[in-house]
Amino acid sequence: MHVLLIVMLLVLSLGLASPVWAQADPATDPAARLAQAEKDVRSVDQSLDTRMDADDRKLLLAKVLAAKTAASGAAGDLQDQLALLDAKLTGLGTVAAGSSEAPDIKRQRAALTRQRSAIDSAIKRGNLIGVEAQQLADEIERSEAEQFSEKITTRSPSPLSPSFWSGLGDAFSRDLRRVTAFLEIGQEQAAEALRSHRPWHALAGLLLGLLIVGPGQVAARRMGQRMLTEGVPGRRVRRSTYALWRVAVGTFAPLLAALSIAQGLRWSGLVADRWEPLLGAFVGGCAFSGFTFSVLGALLMRSRPSWRIAAISDNGAARLRPYSLLLALLAFLGVIYAQFNASVGVSKAAQEATQAVFALLHILLVSAVLVTVARLRTAKMEAAEDADRNESVSGLVSLIAWILVATATIALLLGYFSLSLFLLQMVTWATVLGSAVYLLMAAIDDLATTIFDRSSRFGMALVRSLGLRGSAVEQFGVLLSGLLRLAVLLMGFSLLLSPFGAGNVASLFSRLGALAEGFEVGGVAVSPGAILRGMLVLLIGLALVRGFMRWLERRYLPVTDLDGSGRNSVSLVARYVGIALAVIWGLASLGIGIERIAILLSALSVGIGFGLQAITQNFVSGLILLAERPIKIGDLVRVGQDEGDVKRISVRSTEIELPDHSTLIVPNSELITKIVLNKTLASPLGRMQIQFSVPIETDADKVREIVLATYADEPAVLAEPAYSLFIDSIADGRIFFNSFAHVASPRAAYGARSNVFTVLLRRFREEGIEIGTVPQRMELINMGHLD
Repeated sequence: MHVLLIVMLLVLSLGLASPVWAQADPATDPAARLAQAEKDVRSVDQSLDTRMDADDRKLLLAKVLAAKTAASGAAGDLQDQLALLDAKLTGLGTVAAGSSEAPDIKRQRAALTRQRSAIDSAIKRGNLIGVEAQQLADEIERSEAEQFSEKITTRSPSPLSPSFWSGLGDAFSRDLRRVTAFLEIGQEQAAEALRSHRPWHALAGLLLGLLIVGPGQVAARRMGQRMLTEGVPGRRVRRSTYALWRVAVGTFAPLLAALSIAQGLRWSGLVADRWEPLLGAFVGGCAFSGFTFSVLGALLMRSRPSWRIAAISDNGAARLRPYSLLLALLAFLGVIYAQFNASVGVSKAAQEATQAVFALLHILLVSAVLVTVARLRTAKMEAAEDADRNESVSGLVSLIAWILVATATIALLLGYFSLSLFLLQMVTWATVLGSAVYLLMAAIDDLATTIFDRSSRFGMALVRSLGLRGSAVEQFGVLLSGLLRLAVLLMGFSLLLSPFGAGNVASLFSRLGALAEGFEVGGVAVSPGAILRGMLVLLIGLALVRGFMRWLERRYLPVTDLDGSGRNSVSLVARYVGIALAVIWGLASLGIGIERIAILLSALSVGIGFGLQAITQNFVSGLILLAERPIKIGDLVRVGQDEGDVKRISVRSTEIELPDHSTLIVPNSELITKIVLNKTLASPLGRMQIQFSVPIETDADKVREIVLATYADEPAVLAEPAYSLFIDSIADGRIFFNSFAHVASPRAAYGARSNVFTVLLRRFREEGIEIGTVPQRMELINMGHLD
């Protein structure tokens, strides 16, 4: 069973790393395919009436799933033909009342109608075949699950009871004779072959196998490491790809070596017919044990710590590595013993005893691994008191494993040998499969994110050729990595649960295919294909909008008389209208027409009435700002106590940059409904005002001359409108002056005013003119006489 699962996993790995090649169907006629699918479904239905083993059920399941796929494909092809016939009938039109058609048109209409009726009937028959095939597949999976439950719940005499040993003793002599007879058959076949010719083929196969599994495997590893070091950029990609290369070499080298040895034995005539299944089990056991050893070796990387992907210490890798060899050896022996018992035909007592021995060996191995892991975790926590102690996941996994080991031990002692061995094999299989999935997911993530990196050659080519942003390229790489890793995770989960009768990979693909056919929601067909089509149409629409906006902003708007703020308003409105049209186009590709969109908007209006008033108000206010333009980009405005430059106006809010370079985000409704001071709406000029007082004895003409000369000398002060000085009032023995001047922008008023103040203070001091505030006088009145 595990050999089949590992072959499926290898096929998955190769399928994700290379393009999928479609195999042409020899039967191109949809009607012939429907007939063959119906025949296969009837054959499977009849076969289910007889007793069959697990292998026969797997073959029937694969056959019925293939029939379902063929029926669905044929029905899809016929659906296309039906659409063409409907188009032809529509082109012929309808016959008007009281009129007659031409004879040739009438004959053509009748022929098309007959063809349409036949094709429609075939489509319905294909759909019915698909439903029947799925029902049969479900029935096969249920029977497989029931037989599995019956197998693991079968109880035998306990090894602690005398009946177990007495039954084994009673069957010992018979089993010994069967084993002896089986060995004699092989010995006689080998002796006869040696008498007739020399076993050159066997010797050559053995030598070739040793070369493959020895020097050939080492040379392949070194070659892969050298090629990755010299030709693959990025340390992460080199590590993960090298790990997969080690798994591939470590799996295929023992497999090829075993095939070489087995074929040499066959060509030499040394293998009897009854030994053929055992020889096939030898090849499968070598492949599975090689996969187990190479996966765990690629995870630990004891000899090359710098190439290690997993966060495992050197000490941990060194202490866990021997267990991978023991596990691979135990897996090989497990495949061999199962086939040996089946080929020899040993008694039930001998089979149960063998299961008990292998269960005990698994208990010892798993317990030793768990103890080693616990010691490593304890040593790590004691050596690094300040380190991160996020060991909850590892501790939980260890706890579950200990519970399974304890359960398997109790089941072994009670006589549930199949249950005990199954639980322990699930622990080891989950370890091997989890390691393989982890390595494959790491490689997928590294490859996808490296290829679709903005600084890679491929990423830069996409940016330059398609005009994409670098972040968009990297986002696509991350999304692609996530989708592929999710697919690998689902496949691994299916392989892990397949022994429970949950179906195999083919049934998983069948269920995913049924999901891909879609479902209806409110009369709208929703399927992954339709969603992808809608997303593609939306992306095309957004690309068209982007091209139109580029033309509008770079070609059309610059030749108009609009200022920067007006161009921004037109650009924003055009962008939002274009995006809305692209969304409507995408929805229409999903089969959602304008009438359904109107219904959707009507439903949304209810939500707007309850909870989206503020958003709608800001949106409408933004459109008013863009249309009436009471505030433009670049204006200096004051909102409440805050004053700054308008940097951006959107349909929801307006961004104002304050003098301290912070950004004030104001909802558009605030700018429409409340008082806003726009200092640059009517004119971009700014005004500065200076007020001061001098003693009444001061020469007012002299003061006027100094102030006006200072304004004239300041570069920021404009000559037009002219600056001016006025006597505001005379009070408390002082003359109060008020002066005004204009600058190019309100933003320049503060600096120019400071410069003028500085010059005035210096010149007044040189002329002996006192400026300042009105002197304060305080009088103390004795109010004691009031007493």
